[in-house]
Amino acid sequence: MGPIGVFDSGYGGLTILQDLRNKLPEYDYLYLGDNARAPYGTRSFDVVYEFTYEAVRELFDRGCHLVILACNTASAKALRTVQQKDLPTLAPNKRVLGVIRPSAEVIGSITKSGHVGVLATEGTVRSNSYFLELQKLSPETTIEQHACPMWVPLIENDRHTSEAGKMFIKEDLDQLLAKDPRIDTILLGCTHYPILKEFIESYVPDTIQVVSQGAIVAESLADYLMRHPEIERNCSKNSNVDFLTSENVEIFNRKATQFFDSPVHANNVNLGLKFK
Repeated sequence: MGPIGVFDSGYGGLTILQDLRNKLPEYDYLYLGDNARAPYGTRSFDVVYEFTYEAVRELFDRGCHLVILACNTASAKALRTVQQKDLPTLAPNKRVLGVIRPSAEVIGSITKSGHVGVLATEGTVRSNSYFLELQKLSPETTIEQHACPMWVPLIENDRHTSEAGKMFIKEDLDQLLAKDPRIDTILLGCTHYPILKEFIESYVPDTIQVVSQGAIVAESLADYLMRHPEIERNCSKNSNVDFLTSENVEIFNRKATQFFDSPVHANNVNLGLKFK
């Protein structure tokens, strides 16, 4: 038995981990942030796949039987390849899940107008993953996507509350809403973005719902574990949470408090650190 692995390129996945703990507190979790190589949003498909594969192998080696890619870019650019190409030979009895499909499964039922906006990184938008998933799951839903390349660095450098930071955020929101005035639901398609949820809600019209992924992913994981007892019984249950980072641990511990409501004490991990 081992913990449930939760992987992100940086800190945003901690918002997913927080909701997983809230929903399923009895399980053990092992969080891995590849902070030294973040952000992934502007990297190529091949590089994101390589980095994600390294992280999945690390979590498997540390006893995880199930890994959640709590990163939209990794889910968009690497998940399918890892599932189809690598798992059959690397670990046929282990599983890797992403965050895009659970969100796409429910967003069509949340919107009343049938018009949804997705805010995400450049990599997630270019992958068209949300559009393709909604085409399959909710073909009657119209989706507009908008990339917000400044949001992650603004959040991680704690500049999102500055006047300049708010200006960038407002510009991106205006551009999204200009694409389709009938949007009544905005999905935050990057795990960093829940940090901005209250500000976004204060800026957009009251008729628009702003949806974070964490609670959706937590509900999806609870359902998955119930339907897959062969995986669930290999997930240890001592309510422990451990953290790994490829960055300096002091930096990680300090910045992680912005995303996680408990003190964080990480250990360092070397994932190769081969910058492309």
